[in-house]
Amino acid sequence: MSKKVIQIMDTSFRDGFQSVFGARVLTDDFLPAVKATVDAGITNIEAGGGARFQSLFFYCGESAFDMMDRFRAEVGPDVALQTLARGINVVALSQCPRDIIDLHAKMFKKHGMTTIRNFDALNDVRNLEYSGERIDHHGLNHQVVVSMMDLPPGCTGAHTAEFYIDRLKQILAADIPFHSICFKDASGTSNPRKVFDTFKAAREIVSDDTILWFHTHDTAGLAISQNLAAVEGGADGIDLAKAPVSGGTCQADILSMIHALKGTDFTLDLDYEKILVASEAFEEAMKDYFFPPEAKMISPTVTLSPMPGGALTANTMMMRDTGTLHLYADVIKEMSEVVRRGGFGTSVTPVSQFYFQQAYLNVTQGRWKKINPSYGNMVLGYFGRTPVPADPEIIKIASEQLEKPVFTENPLDILEPGIPKATKILEENNLPVNDENLFIIASCEQKGLDFLLGNAVTNIRKITDEKVADKKEAAKTAAPAPAAIGPRDYTITVNNRPYNVTVSEAGGVQATPAAAVTPAAAADPVKGTEVEAPTPGNVVKILVEVGSEVVTDQPLVVLEAMKMESEVKSPCGGKVLAIHISAGDTVQSSDPLFTVG
Repeated sequence: MSKKVIQIMDTSFRDGFQSVFGARVLTDDFLPAVKATVDAGITNIEAGGGARFQSLFFYCGESAFDMMDRFRAEVGPDVALQTLARGINVVALSQCPRDIIDLHAKMFKKHGMTTIRNFDALNDVRNLEYSGERIDHHGLNHQVVVSMMDLPPGCTGAHTAEFYIDRLKQILAADIPFHSICFKDASGTSNPRKVFDTFKAAREIVSDDTILWFHTHDTAGLAISQNLAAVEGGADGIDLAKAPVSGGTCQADILSMIHALKGTDFTLDLDYEKILVASEAFEEAMKDYFFPPEAKMISPTVTLSPMPGGALTANTMMMRDTGTLHLYADVIKEMSEVVRRGGFGTSVTPVSQFYFQQAYLNVTQGRWKKINPSYGNMVLGYFGRTPVPADPEIIKIASEQLEKPVFTENPLDILEPGIPKATKILEENNLPVNDENLFIIASCEQKGLDFLLGNAVTNIRKITDEKVADKKEAAKTAAPAPAAIGPRDYTITVNNRPYNVTVSEAGGVQATPAAAVTPAAAADPVKGTEVEAPTPGNVVKILVEVGSEVVTDQPLVVLEAMKMESEVKSPCGGKVLAIHISAGDTVQSSDPLFTVG
C-alpha cells in the first residue's frame, strides 16, 4: 500500500520571520536562502502578507511590493507563493472598506502571488465573504480559514470540534469561492484530539477532492503531535519551517516532521539531505540577526493564555523598545481573564493584540479600569460577531468608556471608501497617485506616508560581527580607568524621569527616583488638563500644535504599541497649552503628553 504524500508549505520566510524577528528582516539578506529552498525541491512557499507587509514599510525601509517582485523573480514562474490576509482587515490592523479589499487582491496578484490564505479572528463568516470573492475575482487561489485555539481553563461555549464544523458549514452555505480550506491555530494550543476530530468531521462533509490544510505553531511544544493528528484525521497539507526559525514560536521543523512520519501511512516525499543543505543556507543568511530567547523556547503557559507565536515576539520586542519587558509574564497571565470575558475571538492578529493590550492595561492600571479602544470595539461588535457574547459587565464598561452602543450590523457597511482619502493624502504630499501608493497609504497610514516621503526609520535587530579578540584589543587601547575614588553621585534622566544614582567604591550601583522639583524652584507650570499616555508606546505623529483649539474626543497624537497604532484623544475642549513630546519619542503609561485648557 502506497503512502499518502502530505503537501507542505514552507513558512520560513513569512511566519518564521514574524514569529522570531517580529517580521523585521531585509530582503537582501534572505533571498539566497530562498534559492536554496527551491533547489531542495520545495515548491510551495509563504512569501508575504500578514505582518510581513506593514513591517517592511514600518521597520525595514523597503516596499513590500518590491519584496514580492524579487521573491517571484528568485523562485521562477512555477513555484506557488502564498500570502496571509485577515479578512476585511486584509494586511492592515484596522478594517478596510470594500475598495481597499478589492485593491489588496488586485495588487497581490500583480506582484506575483499565487494564493491568499484568508482568515477572520472572530470566525464571523460575513468578514470572509467579500474578501474571498475579490481574491477569486482577481485570479488568485483563495484558501479560506477556520481559526482555532484552545480556551483558558473553565471556559466553554466555543472552540470545540463541533464549533469549527459549524463554521465550516456556514462557509459552504455562504457559497464563498475557495480553492482549499485551512484550519489555522496561531497559538498552537488546540489539543491534538480536537484537531483529529475536526479534520475527521470536515473530511466527511466536503468532497474528496477538497484540499484540507492545517497550520499551527510550536509555542507550547505541541506542533508535531497536532500535525500528526491533522494528517490522521484527513488533512492533505501542513505548514512547516526550516532552521533556524523552526520550532518555538514558529512552525515545526521539516526534518523533524519527516522523522515523525516514519512508520506511518504518510510521507512528505522530500529528500532530507537537500532540506539539510537548504537549512544550512538559511542559517548562514540569518547569522547576523538577533534571536530573542523567547522565540526559541517552549512556553507551556500559552495554553492558559493563549498567545500566538507570531505576536509573542512582536510584543516582546515592542516591550524591549518601551522598557517594559519585566511585565511580560504578568500580562500573559492576565490574558486568560481578558480572553475569558471577551467573547472567545481567536487569539490571532488583530484580536491577539486586542487581548494583549487589554491585559497590559489590566496589569498596569487595574482590572477593567481602562478599556483599550480596540478591545472595547470588539466586545461591542464593531469588528463582527464574537463567537459567544462577551461578558455583559465588560460590554457595559466598554460602552460607557467608549460612549458607543452595541453594534450588530455588517462592519463593512459603516466604512467609508478608502481610495478617495488615500488619493487626497498623496496629492497633498505631491506623491504619484498609483495603485501601489494608494494601498500603502490605506494600509500603513502615517508610516506608509513616511516611507513614500523617504522618512522611514529602519529598526532591524542584528548582532555585531565584532570578534572577541577585537574587543580585547579595543579594551587595551581604551582610555585608562580613573583612579579609585569615593562614592559618586549622579542624576540621570530616563524617559523624562530623573533618578539619583550612587556608585560605591566597590562598584555597587543604587538608583532611586529623584524628588519632584518643588513648585517654588520650578518654572511657572502651565495650568490645564493633563493628557497622559494610556499605554507605553512610540509617538508616531502629533496631530495638533500649541495654540490649536480642540474639542472633546479630538485626536491629538498617534501612538504605536504592540503592533497597533491608536489615537489619544482630548478629554475636554479648549486650547493646546503645551506639548510634552516629540515625534519618535518613547513614552510610558501615564507620561504627560499634552496640556489642554
